[in-house]
Amino acid sequence: MATTVGPPGAAPLHDDTEDPDEAPAGAGGVLQSLHIDDDVTRQRIRPGTWKRILPFLKERRWGLVILLTLTAVQAAVVAAAPLLVKMLIDDGIVKRSTGTVIAVAAAIGGLALFGALVSFLESWFAGKVGHGLVYDLRVRVFDHVQRQPLVFFTRAQTGALVSRLNADVIGTQRAVTTLLSQSLSIVLTLVFVLASMFYLSWQVTLAALVLIPLFLWPGRVVGARLQRLAREGMQQDAEIGSLMNERFNVAGAMLSKLYGRPRQESRAFAKRAARMRDIDIVGNAYENLLGILLATLTALTSAVIYGLGGWLVVDGALQIGTLVALFALITRLYNPVIQLNSIQVNILMTLVSFDRIFEILDLRPLIDDKPGAQPLPAGTGGVAPDIEFDAVEFRYPSAADVSLPSLETFSGKPVERAENATVLHGVSFRVPAGKMTALVGPSGAGKSTITHLVPRLYDPVAGAVRVGGHDLRDVTLESVSELVGVVAQDAHMFHDTIRANLLFAKPRATEDELVAACRSAQIWDMIAALPNGLDTIVGDHGYRMSGGEKQRVALARLLLKSPPIVVLDEATAHLDSESEAAIQRALETTLTGRTSLVIAHRLSTVRDADQILVIDGGRIRERGTHDQLLAAGGMYADLYRTQFAPQQRTAMVS
Repeated sequence: MATTVGPPGAAPLHDDTEDPDEAPAGAGGVLQSLHIDDDVTRQRIRPGTWKRILPFLKERRWGLVILLTLTAVQAAVVAAAPLLVKMLIDDGIVKRSTGTVIAVAAAIGGLALFGALVSFLESWFAGKVGHGLVYDLRVRVFDHVQRQPLVFFTRAQTGALVSRLNADVIGTQRAVTTLLSQSLSIVLTLVFVLASMFYLSWQVTLAALVLIPLFLWPGRVVGARLQRLAREGMQQDAEIGSLMNERFNVAGAMLSKLYGRPRQESRAFAKRAARMRDIDIVGNAYENLLGILLATLTALTSAVIYGLGGWLVVDGALQIGTLVALFALITRLYNPVIQLNSIQVNILMTLVSFDRIFEILDLRPLIDDKPGAQPLPAGTGGVAPDIEFDAVEFRYPSAADVSLPSLETFSGKPVERAENATVLHGVSFRVPAGKMTALVGPSGAGKSTITHLVPRLYDPVAGAVRVGGHDLRDVTLESVSELVGVVAQDAHMFHDTIRANLLFAKPRATEDELVAACRSAQIWDMIAALPNGLDTIVGDHGYRMSGGEKQRVALARLLLKSPPIVVLDEATAHLDSESEAAIQRALETTLTGRTSLVIAHRLSTVRDADQILVIDGGRIRERGTHDQLLAAGGMYADLYRTQFAPQQRTAMVS
């Protein structure tokens, strides 16, 4: 079969001759044709998973106590009802006692009402505890993922992470709302029912106990298969989510349309959806098979019990009311036994969900506060702190550095690159407090890497990055974020209003502060002309705005934060000449008194920098002011002539 390759991260695509709907029809055909991914299904539940669940349950212990108490009461109600039926028949109807009939009938009605109330309260507390567990896990996972290093997000598929946060977290709710209370209910129901049955007839009870093992075998055999299907299904669901996430955004949709790939993309999705369909068909087939086997066993064993009980009544060993009560109790005995099979299957599937969540929680953040970390001082006397790079060596982390090998679970098949190559080689320089240092050089030289180390998105592998004389590894991440403001070359906008995107930098900013920041960023006139003003939705990644407009909103966001240290990574790249000039005037005022590190490909924007560093191959090749570097006639002078010589020739011709 011929295949083609779509955009990066895409699933292998079909050729036009393949149709996922041509798979064998019916459960039998699917059972024969479906190949389960052994790399996924052979993953074993890690030892100690149950122990790791207990702390989450402990946080909800009082709700659990109430839930389990109600479960015990409900089990007693289930076992008591047949005994009242026995009294109604033997002591009331057979003996023709109207008073007994009325009293016992009233007791049966009252017991039903009491059981309904207990059942409602049980479901209420089950939901309260279960949804509380979902809340705890969601918050814990979200917080943990937020603290992962940037390289984690460059590797991880968004859909895979969202699947863990949604489907798997919700799957764990079964552990409390169903499994925990249901397990106790089944155990107590069996105890109460067996006690009642022994009280009524030990012969019938022993016969029922001998037949119970027959009900356990189907669940053991089918449950293992369903567990494998569950893990494979979760993986496929994550991959489908990733595919939709990548295609259902402006950039992905544009790429598909520009390359004329909608049909192939639909086939790629159809392939994954067909895979999910087949897994669901097989899972349903096994579940139905389990139900059929158990129903058949129930009918056969009940026939044996009915025959034995009827023989004892004919022989005079049992009363008719006792037999009716035993018949009712037999149903209450085998139903919990049947449920044990479902619980066995659900426990295995729930453990898969917990195991997949713990895979995330076991990812260790490469960048985190060390014990005893102190806040980074903002500077003294109103002067922003300086920045110092001291013999910094850096390489981007590999998959092994990020965390566990299971990172591949979130990123699909690994794509090996030369990620262990050193990017920065012994870089040393100082950005004086309140001064501006510019980084220039060819693409891939290491300029952006240097700016990533200042807000501590990464840590150097050797040397140190200091702010105000403090090694960034010794201070808290929160204090670094407060002191450092960054505008990237492609500033990100959330799919929200302009106001919400601005308030992300300063949540309690006033309306006047928002307007002032937008005016300084030369974007207020455009915003004021919009029908909804600051409440205009910017669209996915800000695609409803032009590149220059989006960049100026990002600059307004920076100005609103007003940090003492500013990092601009080609922040004026998307601006036209007029907007660039306006932004330069705004930045001249904004950067005054602030320590700033600026990357610029347009050398005209850094002529007035206090210091210019020429970066090439991860090393500082030249340093000095604009005039000094031009006079030196080196790499900077060559870059400058390359940019401005064509403009000068055009001016001379005109």
